[in-house]
Amino acid sequence: MLLTLTHREPPNVLKLLANEVRWQLLSLLAYSDYRVNELSILLQKPMNLISYHLRLLRTEAIVQEHRSNADARDVYYSLDLTQFEGLYKAAVESLHPALAQPTPSADAQAATDIRPPTRVLFLCTHNSARSQLAEALLRHLGGERVAAFSAGTEVTQVRPEVLAVLEKNNIDATGLYSKHLDQFLGQDFDYVITVCDNASEACPIFPGDPERIHWSLPDPSAVKGEQRYMAFVDVFAALEKRLKLFLTVIDQKRGAA
Repeated sequence: MLLTLTHREPPNVLKLLANEVRWQLLSLLAYSDYRVNELSILLQKPMNLISYHLRLLRTEAIVQEHRSNADARDVYYSLDLTQFEGLYKAAVESLHPALAQPTPSADAQAATDIRPPTRVLFLCTHNSARSQLAEALLRHLGGERVAAFSAGTEVTQVRPEVLAVLEKNNIDATGLYSKHLDQFLGQDFDYVITVCDNASEACPIFPGDPERIHWSLPDPSAVKGEQRYMAFVDVFAALEKRLKLFLTVIDQKRGAA
């Protein structure tokens, strides 16, 4: 029996991925948020070309934009990994359903258990909300394979909404307090992740050349009234999504070391 071919157009997401510049943009945005001028420097391409390809990626909602909290004239671009994953899986399944099934590697996971924890420092301005949520959440999700810390360019106090959101999600908030980044300047980290735009632009150089990542997240503390708590919930959800994907990168690197 001969297989009958259906003459269908390739999924649009695969057409987008076929371009070298767009692939390079996605490769960068998969790990960190960037502004157009930063992407232009990294890829050594003119800014108008970068903007053109970002616009095409935004048509599929693969890439999102967020106006900087530090300077409203700046816009950060980020990759919506969940949207991208859904489109990619749908494209693969359209060819054959079995291709979208994951193949877990037990050996790679076991190898991570015998290695020193990966050290991650989250930075924000006040170390009161986003960085505190990230610290507690990564400890919860990463277990013994990570050592998570957070600090700020200023010292304040942990917002009560942070504690409320963590408690609602059964995440231990023990030991959380606002810390200045100077406390960590003499320490080595594998990753330094800024979670607010001000901290990204003021972040110092750390010893050991840790990998720098920026996640441009809105400040839930700036929201007033009845929507304030939900703003913390939304940031928690965004961090949870990013950190789960970030942990796959950590596991891959630890397994290959």
